Amino acid sequence: MTSRTDNDVDVEVLVIGAGVVGIYALHRAIEAGFTAQTLEAGDGVGGVWYWNRYPAARFDSESYTYGYFFSKELFDEWAWEEEFATQPEIERYLNHVVDKFDLRRHIRTGQRVVSAVWDDDANRWDITTEAGETVRARWVVSATGGLSVPHYPEVEGLADFQGEGHHTGAWPHKPLEFAGKRVAIIGNGPSGAQMLPVISEIAAQVDLYQRTATWTTPLNNAPLTDEKRRWLSDNFERIAAQLTSPANPTGFMHPPAGKFSTEDSAEERQAFYEEIWKAPGFGKLTSNYYDMTTNREANLEFCEFLANKVRSIVADPATAERLIPTDHLFGAKRPPFIHDYYESFNKPNVSLVSLKETPFVRIDATGIETTGGHREYDIIVYATGFDFGTGALTRMGIRGRDGLDLSTDWEDGPSDFAGFAAHRLPNFFFPGGPHGAGGGNYPRYSQDQVDWIADAIVYAREKGFDRFEPTAEHEQAWMDMVAELAPKSIFSAEHSHYYGANVVGKPRKFLLNPGGRGKLHEILSELSASTDFDGALVATREAVNA
Repeated sequence: MTSRTDNDVDVEVLVIGAGVVGIYALHRAIEAGFTAQTLEAGDGVGGVWYWNRYPAARFDSESYTYGYFFSKELFDEWAWEEEFATQPEIERYLNHVVDKFDLRRHIRTGQRVVSAVWDDDANRWDITTEAGETVRARWVVSATGGLSVPHYPEVEGLADFQGEGHHTGAWPHKPLEFAGKRVAIIGNGPSGAQMLPVISEIAAQVDLYQRTATWTTPLNNAPLTDEKRRWLSDNFERIAAQLTSPANPTGFMHPPAGKFSTEDSAEERQAFYEEIWKAPGFGKLTSNYYDMTTNREANLEFCEFLANKVRSIVADPATAERLIPTDHLFGAKRPPFIHDYYESFNKPNVSLVSLKETPFVRIDATGIETTGGHREYDIIVYATGFDFGTGALTRMGIRGRDGLDLSTDWEDGPSDFAGFAAHRLPNFFFPGGPHGAGGGNYPRYSQDQVDWIADAIVYAREKGFDRFEPTAEHEQAWMDMVAELAPKSIFSAEHSHYYGANVVGKPRKFLLNPGGRGKLHEILSELSASTDFDGALVATREAVNA
């Protein structure tokens, strides 16, 4: 802070995590003139796009809508290869950003944070890494994200398997050899569904283990043409304004349907669903009828349309029925968007194992045993998701003011403000954390938060404040909003990872922002209207006397 000599800190702003959000947070801090540093657990930058390097990993948001918009020069010089880029290109892009804006010298890789302790007397955070490094910082931005702690299935014998076993969220850098191998994929969410079509082309046998079916629809990817790239460059300002606007709840460019389902006849609705089936990625939701997420009858009709698509693609009727969800409507869980997923089950070397019909017994040295028998494998892929929302934060040894221990205080579910701060955690922000995103294009939500955080600490520096902490009242008001609106959210299936239901023993608490971008900006605008952010900005005694 300008009111201090700052000889009691190593950096003013410490960023934890060098993923999409962390890179942006570091850029904003440096741009604002703060001394800043990033600690990254991995040996390279990219975050989720560094760790998730499994075959066929790719965006399901359009590439050019997922990236950064703070520089037209950057936007123009990176020519995305596809509408939905693959992991290698995404990782190259993020490294390009780091080098272009001279951020690499501020990033220390191989530094997993294991302790973050608030020193109230010194008004700073003391951060310790697994490698034994320590950093003292005035402000901390923990950009660890909601999808950074891989979750493995709760089944006996995981460590007994003598073949190769890897989680999609912690994939090895050396490519695996699948040719001629017997492969088990456990999980049919986005990563498992992405891998199946690719691996089944070269493996001797692929068995996909499914707990519950998901509404999987085509990604409808395509190469990006030179003509499309020119159009993107010519329309950069309009695109940036549209995607970053608080009035855009999804952060996508998909054209809206412009009508409710009740405005069309039954025949017209079926024709419209055919168009939606061909829409790119999340367009299945964002370009669908206005009432698709609020009208149960309309959603049920669309689900039946999708079910008939599955039946028309999958040759074996019994397999087709197992692949059709019966426990949730379309959009209640995060729907995977995949090329040739259902078609893969027509291959002679692919089979579906229903864990509802034949649950796990154990994993042993040679394979997997269910109540239906034992199958031997060379490779087991754990595509079983993440400890969503809270996993990274509760594992970092965060100790705040007045005895706050995040690992125990959040045992019954997280309590926070605006999805990026919490009472008794002064000067500690976690953009992209629990109750941060509201569904849609993830970077657009989290970068909204980073922009507000950056502006807030610049304002604090200018006005002589050196502490930001939401009051108990701020936090309670936000959590009351979450509780009130969560039952109305499209993502309201309580057996989904949005409630932490994929992790045994984790409390069933809604982990998204059901008010969306609109509510986030409304709350933050109200807070910013006061000179001291309604009591959230505080000048400590040292700052006042300086």
